[in-house]
Amino acid sequence: MVTLNRIYTRTGDAGTTRLATGQTVSKTDLRVEAYGCVDETNACIGLARVHLAHDPELDAMLGRIQNELFDLGADLAMPAEADEEPGSKLRILDGQVARLEAEIDSLNDRLPGLKSFILPGGTPAAAALHLARTVSRRAEREAVRLTETGEPVSGPAMRYLNRLSDHLFVAARWANGRGEAEVFWESGATR
Repeated sequence: MVTLNRIYTRTGDAGTTRLATGQTVSKTDLRVEAYGCVDETNACIGLARVHLAHDPELDAMLGRIQNELFDLGADLAMPAEADEEPGSKLRILDGQVARLEAEIDSLNDRLPGLKSFILPGGTPAAAALHLARTVSRRAEREAVRLTETGEPVSGPAMRYLNRLSDHLFVAARWANGRGEAEVFWESGATR
């Protein structure tokens, strides 16, 4: 459990922050960028949920995802060690990835098929979910960039990020009247 008695610490005034390991790094560190984008995704989902009181099924999924995004942030903020005991650190698990996949399939199976690309928009909830989707894609790119520098990121965390944007895409379609209020791209329409 986390206890926050003091909100400002002044430790970041010099442009640095601490990872969960206690290591001091720049606020522009790739790891900080990755979990920062996860935090932004969470905020976008929170905005979408403000508009979903009428849809308890989707709202419950997104509420669980918001909680898991804190787990994901913790996972990203604590670089994995080669000799780490399974379960000794808060990590994203393959079961969480599987649940995302099951929810994607459940929602998608009840949506009309796609015949064109969708423009982000429609209902306020759908627009916020499309924004969350694009921010989660940025989080995924930052995590990939982190691995390309030789920094460890767990496989389940990477898979979770990849499935998350898919989940948010399908959720946005669902929030658009189960596909009825979608705005479709019209190829070359403004030529």
